[in-house]
Amino acid sequence: MRRSYFGTDGIRGEFGGPVINPEFAARLGAAVGRWLRAQAPVSAGAVLIGRDTRASGEVLMKALAAGLATAGWTAVDLGVLPTPAVSRAVKADGAALGVMITASHNPAEDNGIKFFNGAGVKLTDTQEAEIEQQLSTEPVAVGAGQLPLGEALKNYSMAASALLPACALRGWKIVLDTANGATCGSSPWVLQELGAEVIGIGDRPDGTNINAGVGSEHPEALAARVVAEGARLGIAHDGDGDRCALCDENGGVLDGDEILTILATHGLAHGRLVKKILVATVQSNLGVDAAIAAAGGTVRRSAVGDRYVIEEMLACGATLGGESSGHVICLENAATGDGLVAALKVIEVMRATGQPLSKLRGTLRKFPQMTAALKVKTKLPLENLPGLQAVMAALAGELGAEGRLLVRYSGTEAKLRLLVEGPTNDIVQSALARLDAAVRAELTVI
Repeated sequence: MRRSYFGTDGIRGEFGGPVINPEFAARLGAAVGRWLRAQAPVSAGAVLIGRDTRASGEVLMKALAAGLATAGWTAVDLGVLPTPAVSRAVKADGAALGVMITASHNPAEDNGIKFFNGAGVKLTDTQEAEIEQQLSTEPVAVGAGQLPLGEALKNYSMAASALLPACALRGWKIVLDTANGATCGSSPWVLQELGAEVIGIGDRPDGTNINAGVGSEHPEALAARVVAEGARLGIAHDGDGDRCALCDENGGVLDGDEILTILATHGLAHGRLVKKILVATVQSNLGVDAAIAAAGGTVRRSAVGDRYVIEEMLACGATLGGESSGHVICLENAATGDGLVAALKVIEVMRATGQPLSKLRGTLRKFPQMTAALKVKTKLPLENLPGLQAVMAALAGELGAEGRLLVRYSGTEAKLRLLVEGPTNDIVQSALARLDAAVRAELTVI
């Protein structure tokens, strides 16, 4: 089924625009409520709603709750907390549905809405399309009443702290960048509870500064602070806490591919990587495949988007998967990407091996790779761009088995993403330039 509003990760856009506004949120809540009533196994339970630190989060939450109420559902306000905490709470509390109001790594002027089923897993494309079919143009009145409060943040934080032994991080100095976002109240508490000395940055949210020059998308300040403080490592989340970037003691930044390779190869060495399978996306570097194969495992590829990773994990029985962007899914601990869990799992490997992060990251030797993200005026179908198709075909033939290219639209932004891997940096740079020129010849890049 085709979807008009939902993208790779829920519905997202600028607050006050044609989609992300209180009126639409109320109608969406009513549509979700009607859809939920039609699901045979779902007859009771509350709908749990969390949000990040954006100023627009509370008004969208109240509007969504008003819409849900028209279909007879009670909404519970979980407050400000990470996306994985909502996922966990839905399953733990036996809720009918979970909702996170967030635009993840996007700037503060954006916001979004994503949903979790009763198992804490994001809805499928088909389910999202079914919800869109329930959308009505009839307005929904939004009141100012208070919602009952949940304790999901406390429960999530306590569960995360139990992943390592008590006082496991005593003597560790860690720089933590919480992106002025949803993890400001959870990740510092967990690390300190485990005994770490935590130096925080991006920990002063004011409703307008989420992701502003900080967080997993902007790790430069984290890297500099780690070196200046002589810290053991640095951890950065995105605005809603489902991503993780790490920084080693020398200031080197690790992406999701490196985190996944560390966890997967360690799991393989100790017989703990279920089915000996790691699930990555088509965006992940080919070096991941080589490293996992050398360690005795295999890599399965999914479409870009952590929910597609999870769908593939469930289909093949894997328990570890993720994206180069820093979404890391450890299904034995969380049903969605969880930046804090990912960081704790890597710390667990550091403790078990006695090796610093700078040594562990050497497990992955990346193929030369370059990327670009071009903001476009209109997402014209790629198959209708003959010039781009011709360049892509030529490059695929030239690279052969020594490389690959990927051209796709972002599912959450008006951007065309380009990726090229190859045997040398010069070849990759030249190929990316040819793709860029082909795009600009047929699309309006702004």
